[in-house]
Formats: sequence, structure tokens, C-alpha cells
Amino acid sequence: MKSTAILFTIVAAMWVSAASASEFYGLLRERDLTPFGFLRLDMRPAHAVSIEPGNWVLEAELGYQNTWSLSSNVQDYLTSLESQGRRKLGPNEVAAIRSLPGESYLIDLELATLDLTLHYKFSEQWAAYVTMSAVSYQGGFMDSFIEHFHHTAGFNAFGRPALKQNDLNAIYNLKAVQFTSYDLPDQRGFMDPTIGVRYAGFNLPMSWRLVIDFAAKIAVDGGRPFLSTGRSDYGVEVSLQKHWSHHALYGSVAEVYFAGTRQPILEDAQWVPTIVLGYEYAWTERTNLNLQVYTSSSVIDHDQTDLEELVGRKYQYSLGFRHRFNTTVLSFGVTENVQNLNNTPDIGFQLGLAWLPRAIRRD
Repeated sequence: MKSTAILFTIVAAMWVSAASASEFYGLLRERDLTPFGFLRLDMRPAHAVSIEPGNWVLEAELGYQNTWSLSSNVQDYLTSLESQGRRKLGPNEVAAIRSLPGESYLIDLELATLDLTLHYKFSEQWAAYVTMSAVSYQGGFMDSFIEHFHHTAGFNAFGRPALKQNDLNAIYNLKAVQFTSYDLPDQRGFMDPTIGVRYAGFNLPMSWRLVIDFAAKIAVDGGRPFLSTGRSDYGVEVSLQKHWSHHALYGSVAEVYFAGTRQPILEDAQWVPTIVLGYEYAWTERTNLNLQVYTSSSVIDHDQTDLEELVGRKYQYSLGFRHRFNTTVLSFGVTENVQNLNNTPDIGFQLGLAWLPRAIRRD
């Protein structure tokens, strides 16, 4: 509650400092990087940049996250080993985890994504875009930093000190499905492309702006473990935007038809709603600050697992900034999970670069 109060105090203070008109870029263009559901279509928040019809924008987004997610029985087991020092996860530990009562679950990895998106504006109302994506699964480098932060802040270590840092491990027996993978080399590859269209021709009172996006993730090469579900997804997103002198408010509601998958676990076809709420502050003529909240339902239900945190909603806070260098916009954001800690990454980062061959137009 204290952290939420501090965030609202900061927002209120920045609101009071409003002055002359500014330009806005919209919500951070982050995607869902959670372990389960990552391969589904995730509608990106609509941007607030205005360009002339007949122009295009090239956008690159690098996302990086660290995940340490585990069931309570695995956490208790690893915590009991901490006094014996670190070890690589091996056959003995896997056998011990397999023998634990109830469902066992551990995902220890870092994940990087690169999304390249080309936007083209046909008219004042219509635009289209295509996104090509690649992903890399790895042991990473952030474990030491996160453990040090947890220790300094007095947080629970969640069994991390029992295992060797920066390894790639995954073990779960979500009811009927058994999957074990430990001490793996890095895994990488291309994901399914996404195509979409955007319509922004609505006239709303009080200068509110409404944007509707329609998008599809197209399965192009069949099912590939950890790269593609092998099925196409479809979605629609409605975004509401309001700009003042130095301030902007955003709300985005999306509904995605996730066609399901059979790898690495069976996930049924379903509709997945997502809500993103955000605030943007024009700090200087070229630098804007963003604060936003993301929530969506899990693609896993009680047919797959009895672990409550995995079937619960996902909640993530993001804080970031954007800076414009003439026709290039640089963005950086940090995302932290809240509430259901074992169904979202511990922490994630996003670095973005958008190139507009012609200058941004102020509305």
C-alpha cells in the first residue's frame, strides 16, 4: 500500500506542474513475457504518435526478463538445501522433486525477445503493421543482482541460493503432463509473425481519442516447442487516449482468441482479456515518463493444475521513459510483478527504438 501511495503522490505532483502543450508517444509497447502464455498473441498498446498519411515507422523492441517460479513444495525443498551451498540441478535433485507430494513446479530462466515492427499509414484513419519476432531462452546474468536485492531489502530468497546461478532449468508435472529440462544450452529461434490494422477515425467529445486495432498471429511453420503453438490467434483492442498540456491518460482493453497448444503442456482454446492503464508525463520538450499497469487472465486453468498462483490473474507494473532525437524515439522500461508472484517474471526490461523518417506531427 505504501508503494502505491508513493506512486500516486508522484503522479499528482507532476500533474500540478503542467505548462505548455507537449507531444506524446503513448503507452510503453511492452508484450507479455510470462512463462505460460508467452507464445500466444498479445495485443500491444496503441501508440499516440501522429504521422502523415503515406509515411511509415520502423520500430524495434528488445525485451528481457528473469523468471524464478516454483511451487511451495519445491521452494521448501530448495530452502532446506541452502545451508549446504549451491549446486547444479541434477538427477538427484530432480528425483527428489519428483517424489514431493502434490504438484511440483520450477522454472529458472531468462528470456530475451526482439520484435521488429513496420507501420504504414494509408490515410488519416487507417494504418497497418507487421511484426517479426525472435526469442532466446538462456541462463542469463541477472540472478546475482536479484538475490542481492532480495537480501538487502529483507525479502524471501525463495530457495534461489540452493542452485547454481545463471542456469536454464525447467521441471513441472502439471497434473498428467511431465516435463524435465535442466542445465540446458541456450535455445533460440524465430516466432510466428503478427499482422494488424488500426483505425482511428472516431470523433469523441472533449478531445478524447479512440483507436481500434485488429491483429492476427499467423502460424507459419507448425508447432515448435517454445517457439510456436502451431496455431493462429486473433484479437481486437480498443484504446482510449486523452492529452492535456503535459499529461496524458490511457486505457486499453483487448480480447484475444488463443487457439491453444499441446506443447509443452495442453492449453485449451479460449478468449483471453487484457487491460492496460497508464499515465504519461511530458517531463521536458523531448523526454516523457510513463507509468502503467497490466493485467490479464492466465491461459492455465484448473484442468491443467491445482496451483492457485498459476491459474490466477497476472499483474505487472511498468515504469519507463521515452526520449526523442529528431526522427528517432528511444524508450526504456522496467516491469515488476505483483500479487501472484509465480505466474509472471520477477523483473523485466524493455529497450525500444522507433525511427520515423519524417518528423512527428503534433495534433
